[in-house]
Amino acid sequence: MPTVSMDRANDSVVTEFVLLGLSASWEMKILLFLFFFSFYVGIVLGNLFIVFTVVCDPHLHSPMYFLLANLSLIDLVLSSTTAPRMITDIFSEHKVISFPGCMIQMFFIHAIGGTEMVLLIAMAYDRYTAICKPLHYLTIMSHKTCICFVVAAWVIGVIHALSQFVCIVNLPFCGPNKIDSLFCDFPRVAELACTASNWVEQVVTANSGFISIGTFFLLIISYIIILVSVKHHSSAGLSKAFSTLSAHITVVFLFFTPCFFMYVWEFPTLSLDKYLAIFDFVVTPLLNPAIYTFRNKDMKEAMKRLSKKIVSSRETS
Repeated sequence: MPTVSMDRANDSVVTEFVLLGLSASWEMKILLFLFFFSFYVGIVLGNLFIVFTVVCDPHLHSPMYFLLANLSLIDLVLSSTTAPRMITDIFSEHKVISFPGCMIQMFFIHAIGGTEMVLLIAMAYDRYTAICKPLHYLTIMSHKTCICFVVAAWVIGVIHALSQFVCIVNLPFCGPNKIDSLFCDFPRVAELACTASNWVEQVVTANSGFISIGTFFLLIISYIIILVSVKHHSSAGLSKAFSTLSAHITVVFLFFTPCFFMYVWEFPTLSLDKYLAIFDFVVTPLLNPAIYTFRNKDMKEAMKRLSKKIVSSRETS
């Protein structure tokens, strides 16, 4: 039941939201807990290990790995906005989140998600420069340029989140307060406003849909340009370039496919967003480090060197 105060009828009176989550048997809840917990531990350890390896290994002090380390940090933070609560809510009868907590969660989900989209563009540009302009790579992708890319990604991500946040936070909420999802998100919360909020829902959907579709097609076009450019120079280099880009392409499809169904093509009657949320916030952040490390010879060798250092330091201590 929503918490209601009738003192001021025109003001927001909902002070908390109820997340309906996933309805499951006790056995299924145990399986979901083990699944979420093991994946989240893998996300934390895997992404932190990538960051630690890039920082500690001088061989990885290059633009590509600098951007990769930032992607790992973003994946870790993005998963942390939802996964811990999803884990603790599995066995909770009343999955309640406060109004401020809901607003903060929505803001950070979209700020970090928008940041990751822009960072993926920066990584695509890095690969374009490395493959198509190798002689000018270090000049173009200087340390200053990489810092500017990361700062620009965070600025655009925050602006993307703020543009939706200001539309939602001032809406009046007087009930109902049940969100049919695992977490708070702008479209779902906008539906609960006790005023005509169709325009807000359209703005939110258009905002998220535009940045998702725009970023996706920009990335795909950049990969096509790279492959076409390589093919013109050398047919033999095409397979090598495709092998290099395959990890990036895989990450792009894993990240954007759930976004399309959640913000562009909506199927509310099927509640697909619940399962897509699991994929986007629990599965993809774990697959990203796996894809970039298992398919990258330099990362695997650096991790072996780092592991040997850790083992040897323990033996000597």
